[in-house]
Amino acid sequence: MEILKAGVRFLGLAPKTLADIYTDIATIAGVLGAGERGQCVIADMQREIEALRARVTSEQRPRVFCEEWGKPLIASQKWVAELVEIAGGEFMGEPGGRSSAESVLARAPEVVVAAWCGAGDRVPLQKIIRERGWQEMPAVRAGRVYCIRDELLNTPAPTLVHGLRALAAAIHPDAFPQPEGLRCMVEV
Repeated sequence: MEILKAGVRFLGLAPKTLADIYTDIATIAGVLGAGERGQCVIADMQREIEALRARVTSEQRPRVFCEEWGKPLIASQKWVAELVEIAGGEFMGEPGGRSSAESVLARAPEVVVAAWCGAGDRVPLQKIIRERGWQEMPAVRAGRVYCIRDELLNTPAPTLVHGLRALAAAIHPDAFPQPEGLRCMVEV
């Protein structure tokens, strides 16, 4: 509010979806006088996203819980839900909404992905499984609990393509190679 009172010009962005992110990239590029370059960035992202979507041929869509924060437990935002669907999974929960450990367990996810804001790839997977009582969750029993570096999913930028690749490898490990930025739980 203070910035408005001060009369300082600023550009405020609050994307929710992939479409919003594309619009923001175009807006930033336009402000910088690089509109054509911005359109190329958007087209490259869309091309890579569609190419990956085309590779997801399995009719099986595992239930995926992605979390953006651990305490309180917050599901990843809407654009991550879109990426999970593109990568061949079924996003569980309300994007950006709070959940309880018990409600997540009750949904029986087959894949769990933790991408905590500011944590990089340091989410303590074994600890959260143990503390939340998730040992009998299908994802845990199958060894499909992952950490994806937060900047690959939480930054509304072209790096989301790398996050999408990591999601695809977590959701369909037999069809996609494990990329940099994806870490699987070793033991419970």
